[in-house]
Amino acid sequence: MPEGLSIRRGCELLKINRSTLYYEKQAVDIDDIDLLNMIRDIWEKYSYYGYRRITKELRGTYKLNVNRKRVYRLMVWGGIQALFPGPNTSRRNKLHAVHPYLLRDMLIVRPNQVWMVDITYLRMPNGFMYLTALIDVYSRYVIGWSLSNTLETDSCIDALKMGLALGEPEIINSDQGSQFTSDEWICFLREREIKISMTGKGRCKDNIYIERFWRSFKQEEFYLNEYASVRELRKSIGAYIEFYNQRRWHQSLDYKRPADVYFEQERKLLLT
Repeated sequence: MPEGLSIRRGCELLKINRSTLYYEKQAVDIDDIDLLNMIRDIWEKYSYYGYRRITKELRGTYKLNVNRKRVYRLMVWGGIQALFPGPNTSRRNKLHAVHPYLLRDMLIVRPNQVWMVDITYLRMPNGFMYLTALIDVYSRYVIGWSLSNTLETDSCIDALKMGLALGEPEIINSDQGSQFTSDEWICFLREREIKISMTGKGRCKDNIYIERFWRSFKQEEFYLNEYASVRELRKSIGAYIEFYNQRRWHQSLDYKRPADVYFEQERKLLLT
């Protein structure tokens, strides 16, 4: 406005509403392709940013009207993932004996023939939690699980005890992590005459079925939600595993559910 001219008089002369002078630009929307390109630009500068921080950057710096679920979906679609080191859940204790891999060329034809066990870390606002799970290879049924704030063997045995309430495997396959080479774990399996199999160092495909479960759990549940407490996380894990076992259709099972396959032989015996 010219010096000495009031805002009110200037708006009258220009024939505009005075309120437009105080208008703040609202956050704009953007289509998926453009948004993905912006996400990639941010990630290239800050490769350690996950979807939550990238969402904050888009909202704060770029004034975009986006939610974190959309950002996560596009990051998965674009193959973009935060690059940061997590806890090494497979660290080997060199004083412990390593057992051979027993599954090479094995034909797995029935439930409880082979279980796989693994640990994954879950990043929480105040640190990490560690989820142990066992999966039946034949049926993909998650047979047992436990959640802990430490990497102690006790949590692995708790998950195994849950599984043993349903059945007893002939073989359990694990990586060479110190929990699975420990005397406590080995003795527990030997007492029950369960054969011990371990993946070769750096061969994550040897334990692929439990790895696929981690991927499904994280993409379909963990990364899409925030948890106010460990109790809430534990409840959500239980609910997801129930869904995964009882209601989730699996392409690798010819679109059957893990529970249908795991308990199929048991149901046949009851009918005979």
